[in-house]
Amino acid sequence: MNENLTESFTRGDGRRADELRPVRFQNHIAPHATGSTLIEWGQTRVICGVTVEDAVPRWMKDQNVPGGWITAEYSMLPYSTLQRKPRDISKGKLDGRSQEIQRLIGRSIRAAVDLQKIGPRTLWIDCDVLQADGGTRTAAITGSYVALRFAIGKLLTEGKLADNPLLNPVAAVSVGIVNGQALLDLCYAEDAYAEVDLNVVMTSTGEFIELQGSGEEATFTEEQLAKMIGLAKTGLRQLFERQQMSLKASGGTEWVGRGLQTPG
Repeated sequence: MNENLTESFTRGDGRRADELRPVRFQNHIAPHATGSTLIEWGQTRVICGVTVEDAVPRWMKDQNVPGGWITAEYSMLPYSTLQRKPRDISKGKLDGRSQEIQRLIGRSIRAAVDLQKIGPRTLWIDCDVLQADGGTRTAAITGSYVALRFAIGKLLTEGKLADNPLLNPVAAVSVGIVNGQALLDLCYAEDAYAEVDLNVVMTSTGEFIELQGSGEEATFTEEQLAKMIGLAKTGLRQLFERQQMSLKASGGTEWVGRGLQTPG
């Protein structure tokens, strides 16, 4: 794929093919949470909150698994989309998409923490989508890491943790192919017409946590995959920087994890 084409390509919202939408964090948005942030990513807005329960899941006790656990819940509020989305509770069960996303969030955030060091407790990550315009799962993961940092910092300050359990920062971004063009950070209008959709979750040291990719009634080549991963790394470098800037602005950088470098 022609690199110059990627640089000069202009999208419906005026962005280049390799450009993120604006990303902003409003930290400490939920006073009763141990750590929280509202991540605004373009027109997508997600509140991420962390609360602590001094207990572990039953399966950990039964299997004598040491340490603690991190799990997530994800929901889209009824007014988050153009057409009202009924709450899952009104249907009596969690829909498959929400279940898949909250499991992804849990896996991603667990990769950021040494679970043995958090002791016999559970960290709950709650992600509530206020407004959806594409990339809600990647925004939830990226925002959850910031909320996690504040929660861990509070536990350390209160003396509830003996050692810092943080490993490496975690973030996620979407990429895709629309009309044959590889694009970074798809908004809803682009995602709806994408031939290929790929979500990339990574640590700041450049290690993959998860790749979720599929062709939407289309196939993609190894070259296109490499191009999308390259775009994702470009976006992730910026996201790690914005996470750290937000934490620094809110006094959360004294509890840094290992290896805050960004992926090359």
